[in-house]
Amino acid sequence: MSQKLSRYWVNQELVWIDICGIMKDYRLFDISDFVIDDDFIRWVMEEKKVDNEFWNNWLSENPDKYMVVAEARKILESLSIEEPMISEEEKETEITRLLLTINEKAETTESKESVTPVYPITRSKRKYWYLAAAVLIGIAVTGFFYFQEKEKGTEQFAYGAVTPSKHLIESVNTSPKTISLKLPDESIVELTPNSRIGYANDFDSSSTRDVYLSGEAFFRVTKNPARPFRVFANEIVTKVLGTTFNVRCFEKDTVIQVTVRTGKVSVYSQANQAKNSKPNSQPGGIILTPNQELVYKKSAQVFQKNLLAEPIEISSAIAVQDNMVFEEAPLEKVFSMLSKKYEINIVYDQELLRQCTVTADLRNEPFYRKLDLICKAISANYEIIDGQVVIVTKGCK
Repeated sequence: MSQKLSRYWVNQELVWIDICGIMKDYRLFDISDFVIDDDFIRWVMEEKKVDNEFWNNWLSENPDKYMVVAEARKILESLSIEEPMISEEEKETEITRLLLTINEKAETTESKESVTPVYPITRSKRKYWYLAAAVLIGIAVTGFFYFQEKEKGTEQFAYGAVTPSKHLIESVNTSPKTISLKLPDESIVELTPNSRIGYANDFDSSSTRDVYLSGEAFFRVTKNPARPFRVFANEIVTKVLGTTFNVRCFEKDTVIQVTVRTGKVSVYSQANQAKNSKPNSQPGGIILTPNQELVYKKSAQVFQKNLLAEPIEISSAIAVQDNMVFEEAPLEKVFSMLSKKYEINIVYDQELLRQCTVTADLRNEPFYRKLDLICKAISANYEIIDGQVVIVTKGCK
């Protein structure tokens, strides 16, 4: 079950993308995703050296996923039995029935929202068997684990549950307009109506600058590498050194959103960090850069990274600005300038598009209009995957 891969360039860094154009982010996988993933199955069942190296390195970088991966391995290892001799039609019928059953259970459990990740699936005989078996065993083995975690609830991380014992200095916006607040470290907070924040009395002297938020706020953080700035927003934590970003976490909302305007932030789940914390350990997290947004779906407890609907030009990147008017310009130059202007990664097959040139006036055009014009010039399309632009083409004509 080999995985076909192609080399692509992401701002001069080589990355791997599968033949369907999908960049897998295993940090977002849960047990049910791992047990039907071709590459994960190959690692467990065939134990090839290259797979062992990849997964061992990945686990060392993502220790919070160790228990999830261990459970998924246990499920697959329990399937190392001879496949029953049943017809393809019987397999198809059984899988359909099982998936319908799971959907019905999910709809019953998630009264307001059902989240179903979609992945391209190769319908091989072997995959059918693993999928059917994984579904059956997964319901028995991992279903309890998954729903037990949910039933514990996220109330322990809610603002009202966390703040009373901390004796915080609080600010509440009861006005109909956004108000501006200055924290002891000179950081600025723009607090929207019906929102509140709190911080400790020793905010200006502790090793970290911790703020607790209920509602929505935009932060302009004063840089201080020695004292990271952290925003606790219900289930998630956003950690920065100095940047501007927005967090929305009203308790009635089904999602928590973090958007970055400048700089870089790391976002992680409090629940995962609490389960995997070790003395002096540093929390892992999903990295967000300018013009990216992270959505945390509370019911499914998963993250999804996107680009903003209207990316903005980043002032720090325009120091070397050109006028964005191109005459038979190499595509590499065009993409490089566009990427720097918005600080957005653009993924493309450099070898395939080496001979492509662009003639276009991209001044005063919004980001996605610029992309449309470039893609039209080279007979290509683009997709937004994991907060990046992926160019899809068979080559320029």
